[in-house]
Amino acid sequence: MDNCSDANSTDENSTGMSATSTNLAEALQRWQVAVPAEAVPKLERYCELLWQHNEVLNLTRHTNFDLFVTRDLVDTLNLAQQLRPDEDVLDIGSGGGVPGIPLAILRPDLRVSLAESVGKKAKALEEVVAELQIPVTVFADRAENLVEDLRFDVGVARAVGSVSKLVQWFRGNWVSLGRLLAIKGPKWVDEQAEAQAAGLLKNLQIKVASQYAVPGQAWESVILKIWPKGNREK
Repeated sequence: MDNCSDANSTDENSTGMSATSTNLAEALQRWQVAVPAEAVPKLERYCELLWQHNEVLNLTRHTNFDLFVTRDLVDTLNLAQQLRPDEDVLDIGSGGGVPGIPLAILRPDLRVSLAESVGKKAKALEEVVAELQIPVTVFADRAENLVEDLRFDVGVARAVGSVSKLVQWFRGNWVSLGRLLAIKGPKWVDEQAEAQAAGLLKNLQIKVASQYAVPGQAWESVILKIWPKGNREK
């Protein structure tokens, strides 16, 4: 599982940006995205560390503050609204650490773990987390293996697989995952229909938990919530 590409995969140069912002505060103001003031320095440092590692590893295509704000941060902020206080969160196929690391910075009440099966990427994430001094656990393993032995309240996923793939990865282990929140772009309707036609959703419930505009784009993103039938919605 790899998070090097955006869940909302379109032309990354189609944001209408005539010039890039020189720092995070400028990008936040430019795109009218609000985050707590105390989170800005750590989020900016995360970007710097991520981009340093990106020179060697393929961790992200979002290598300026404008793309970070309009893609990574907007997704994370909307995801944060779907999480209850003090939950155990597993970032599935974390790649460059989105959404898990920004989520841990914005919501320090959460207990965030990152699952990244590519060893070099997991090592880079460990170094970033250590530098930021945030209490995030990094697992150099696939998320579907982790839930064999560990339990989480919620799994979060972005750009790691279709709806069909996601529900197959965790089939039989929903008791260890609770629910899944998947950030998706415009193709989510087709993905859900494919999973439904394949009979992969017959024991699951699925709904659009959030739908929101993507700055600089004509389309919207959604957060799909998936959880087992018979369980109350969380």
